[in-house]
Amino acid sequence: MLAIFKKSVVDPPKELQSPASLQISNKAASPEETMKNFLASNSNDGFSIRFMDKAFLAYSKPPPSSNPQQRLFCGLNDIYCIFLGSLNNLWALNKQYGLSKGANEAMLVSEAYRTLRDRGPFPAHEVLKGLEGSFGFVIYDHKASNVFVALGADETMKLFWGIASDGSVMISDNVDHIKASCLKSFAPFPTGCMYHSESGLKSFEHPSYKMKPMPRVDSEGAMCGAYFKVDVYSKVNSMPRVGSSANWATWGQQA
Repeated sequence: MLAIFKKSVVDPPKELQSPASLQISNKAASPEETMKNFLASNSNDGFSIRFMDKAFLAYSKPPPSSNPQQRLFCGLNDIYCIFLGSLNNLWALNKQYGLSKGANEAMLVSEAYRTLRDRGPFPAHEVLKGLEGSFGFVIYDHKASNVFVALGADETMKLFWGIASDGSVMISDNVDHIKASCLKSFAPFPTGCMYHSESGLKSFEHPSYKMKPMPRVDSEGAMCGAYFKVDVYSKVNSMPRVGSSANWATWGQQA
């Protein structure tokens, strides 16, 4: 999978940008070129969706193997989701959100996101901690022009994100797609964390602590985009209760 979000939609952590990329930016493929290469390498089952000049989503089925990780795509009510992995408690969660027994994980997290966005009954970290299994997902809310990304804490699934030379943010489960356009300005997306384009990067496993950038140097000695980890010495302000009329996405912004 590959997701590209223009800088008007996503404001990534500045530490994700590497000075080394600026020195060799002439070697970087444009995000559009990387998207074309993704589709060319998945010509039998890959497809992409373009949302004006704001976002691109590309999806393909997982490659054949003895034990392929599940990869799903869905679009419901202007909410588009690419989901990786599986949930052990999918049946119970479908019942909780009023979905049919046949709803898959991508449908479930899309409905959970919509519920959080429209009604905000719980803090987002509580909803994510209720997902049992190995998972990673990217949601693009076309109506609100918002991005929501999360990666489970068990380290089974992997996502990478980076900043391309034009300022676009790219997210993929294949690091080669990210490197092609972002060069050194990329990092693994931190496990047990979530990113929302309005509230930034946060840990849903440890929501009371801030995230701390950690320097990364590759085998050539070049500085890469920072990895982020929970800073146990830096607490955020207590999160207020979220009522039905509140916007869930803004919690913690006063920290």
